[in-house]
Amino acid sequence: MILVRLFPLFAALLTLFGVVPGAAAADDSRHILVLGRISDDPKTHYEQLKPLLDYVVPRMADVGIREGRVLMARDAQQMASYLRRGQVDWVTETAGTAMLLEEKGNARPLLLTERDGVSRYRTVFFVRHDSGLKALEDLRGRSVAFQNNASTSAYFLPAIELLHRKLSLSLLLSPMDKPTDKTVGYVFARSELNIGAWVHKRLVDAGTMNDIDWNNQARMPSSFRKDLEVIHITEPVPRALEMVRGDLDPKVQARLREVLIEAAGDPRAREALQYFFRTTRFMPIDDETRRVLDRIRIGVAQVRADVE
Repeated sequence: MILVRLFPLFAALLTLFGVVPGAAAADDSRHILVLGRISDDPKTHYEQLKPLLDYVVPRMADVGIREGRVLMARDAQQMASYLRRGQVDWVTETAGTAMLLEEKGNARPLLLTERDGVSRYRTVFFVRHDSGLKALEDLRGRSVAFQNNASTSAYFLPAIELLHRKLSLSLLLSPMDKPTDKTVGYVFARSELNIGAWVHKRLVDAGTMNDIDWNNQARMPSSFRKDLEVIHITEPVPRALEMVRGDLDPKVQARLREVLIEAAGDPRAREALQYFFRTTRFMPIDDETRRVLDRIRIGVAQVRADVE
């Protein structure tokens, strides 16, 4: 009797933390829209994703969608597997990981995502004023701080930029470790605040982050930035993308695209969009954006092959 009472609670917890029951893999799954997220904090991300999913699902009844679920993955490899197996229909990601999912998971870009009114950003490389470093080529034999190996603006983009300049990258054991004279050593700092602090305290020679974070007092305090200078800025890239699995029913894709584009003009979607990583609108992907994404996809593949 106790087990019977506990089962509904157990099933709800499985869904919350990304375990979709086997029924989702059966024929009835065609009526379920699964929104995926790569996450190290499932509870927080669930609370950010679920309101928009709840807004979208009722507006897709005409293409057979009656239910929405959230499925978390621990990393890009697991999410790619979910996409290939049809367990996830829709994923929101930054451009670097999105292109990795296109390559490994047969995902397809659906829409460009604008957050806080910004649809594109750039990566900045910065150093101390007194470092003597003036260009990326000066980083050979020096160290640079990235955020983590899933970050587009603070890992993939700067790594791609360095590789394009024929600069080899080598992983350092810690900020105190030093690279050889022939490579650029890199270390993961985990947060933008740490990246700025490590450069400011001379633990590493250079840091990287996107221009939005560079201008954010909470992530780059003025007490740090007054002693720092930017030595290189990359070309702009999409800030975020909505991706769908490649074999998703075209009618479902088309309706999802329509609902998301129209959400910006619907007052009933305002709160859900705010929860959804402060999204302000979803935008069509034009030819120039597609060309930028193709370059990122090629660059990410090179990083995976030559750096990792």
